[in-house]
Amino acid sequence: MKQVIQGIKDGSAIGIGYFSVSFTFGLAAVSSGLRWWEALLTSMMNLTSAGQFAGLTVMTAEGTYIEMAVSQFIINLRYALMSISLSQKVDRRFGAGKKMILGFANTDEIFAVAMSRRGEVSSRYFLGLAALPYLGWTLGTLAGAVLGNILPQSVSDALGLAIYGMFIAIVVPEMKKDRNIMKMVILAVLLSCCIYYIPVFRHISQGFAIIICAVAASAVGAVCFPIETEDGTEREILEREIKTAALQETEPKTAGLQGTEAGSMQEGKQ
Repeated sequence: MKQVIQGIKDGSAIGIGYFSVSFTFGLAAVSSGLRWWEALLTSMMNLTSAGQFAGLTVMTAEGTYIEMAVSQFIINLRYALMSISLSQKVDRRFGAGKKMILGFANTDEIFAVAMSRRGEVSSRYFLGLAALPYLGWTLGTLAGAVLGNILPQSVSDALGLAIYGMFIAIVVPEMKKDRNIMKMVILAVLLSCCIYYIPVFRHISQGFAIIICAVAASAVGAVCFPIETEDGTEREILEREIKTAALQETEPKTAGLQGTEAGSMQEGKQ
């Protein structure tokens, strides 16, 4: 029980932050034509802010199922990588069913708190950690969806600008840490402007425009600005791993040839 309480304490700040962001999603969903219960159901089944806003954009633009699937896959792919990493930190009593809950409830903030915890992460601690963020996300969506029909249109429009503040709050701190991220953001913005303003590209739907900008900017960043670690860049680490694997494959062959030559020399002496 202590671990559950500790998890709830650690996740309380995340829950408060999620309430404000999901409130904006509820407003945006209702203003885009969704009913209040549809917005609530979306947040109950999807715990991903950027993915939900992108999905809402595809729906309002009357995009296809393929656009929705590809955009959600690209945006939410990081959760799969984070879940794999976090699954290595959980204790042995973290069964398959609980790991499925981990994969569903895992977010950027929950992942950061869980990974920073000393020692293994128990199922009770993680459930406590994810409880308030999930409640904050769903209740915030409900509040935004319901109040969206009550508040004056001017107030709803003003609150709708909060999503841009959220994205700025996510991107700016990372841009301060690494200028290369700023270059990738600028590249994505330029690509988006080209697709929107150049007549040749206007036939591209908004859903595919998001996919193209995200993939292109990420690909350029991975090639031109690889992430540097203590062991070097990702490219250098990969090259070293390939060389090490090649050496390990050639060593047994070399040892076998040396043994054959030594045996032949001994037979010659005899």
